[in-house]
Amino acid sequence: MHEEDLHLDHQLMQRIKTGDNLAYDTLFKKYYAYLCMVVFRMTQDKVRAEDTVQEVMLEIWRKRETIQVNNAVKSYLHRAVRNKTLNQIRDQKMKFETEDQLKEVASTQSTPLEKMDGEELQNVIKTAYESLPEKCRLVFTLVKYEGLSYKEVAEKLEISVKTVENQISKALKIIRKAIKKMGSE
Repeated sequence: MHEEDLHLDHQLMQRIKTGDNLAYDTLFKKYYAYLCMVVFRMTQDKVRAEDTVQEVMLEIWRKRETIQVNNAVKSYLHRAVRNKTLNQIRDQKMKFETEDQLKEVASTQSTPLEKMDGEELQNVIKTAYESLPEKCRLVFTLVKYEGLSYKEVAEKLEISVKTVENQISKALKIIRKAIKKMGSE
């Protein structure tokens, strides 16, 4: 980015702080498509991308008087939509649609599964899922419930494929342990 653009963006932010609607509209239009693309790459959902960008931009308008942007405005906006998207993914409630899916997530060991009915098993898995560390839960959600490959998750979260593998392994170990414990009670 050129120094002129950096300066112009900071001027826009200063004008936005004073309630200048035109400056806000200019900044919004300048980065809207770029920010939507950032979110779309993470979610593969155009509507969600547009909604997330609009939410972030609305938050900027609401908090305009107190926002401090010390670096490039584009970087600030990129980080804001990325963090908002990651938080949305993290907060998304998991949905178990079929008993087959429950069994796949739980374990290949059938003994504890045979001792539990579907609803009981679902509750055990949900509780174990909710107890996962935040990063582990996010990776698990992206792989198991959003169907992303390890490579796609690694790119989205800017981590290595090995880290994704480790997080999935950790999640499955915790879930299997919870099922085994419940099955033995």
